[in-house]
Amino acid sequence: MEAKKDYYAPMHTAEHVLNQTMVRMFNCGRSFSNHIERKKSKCDYKFHKELTPEEITTIEEKVNSVIKNNYNVTEEILTFTEAEKLYNLEKIPEDKPETIRIVKIGDYDACPCIGKHVKNTSEIGIFKITSISYNNKVLRIRYKLL
Repeated sequence: MEAKKDYYAPMHTAEHVLNQTMVRMFNCGRSFSNHIERKKSKCDYKFHKELTPEEITTIEEKVNSVIKNNYNVTEEILTFTEAEKLYNLEKIPEDKPETIRIVKIGDYDACPCIGKHVKNTSEIGIFKITSISYNNKVLRIRYKLL
């Protein structure tokens, strides 16, 4: 199945790793909004507080640790019925497709996605948080790849 969104693959795959890192560290859910570009990107999370400098450093370290694991990035096609039992499909359009593409990053992350991805996390580069803001219970993380 071909990817439908024309995101820059390394940045988009890094977004998946960041999302799973946020879920694991803060149990906050994946980003509800994002903007993925070649030079810089952002993810917005429903969140309960500002991040400390230590937390920001830890997020960066964890994301880069996952990237350095050289995980293969694969896809699996599931029926809609199978996928809805395993994944949050709230971002899927109302006219339910017959199949859902699940993108997997090693054993670290798996989620429905229509974007482009690298074949291995070794293609991502170094993840760097450039700034963070917190307003009205929304945490915005801006990042780039080096």
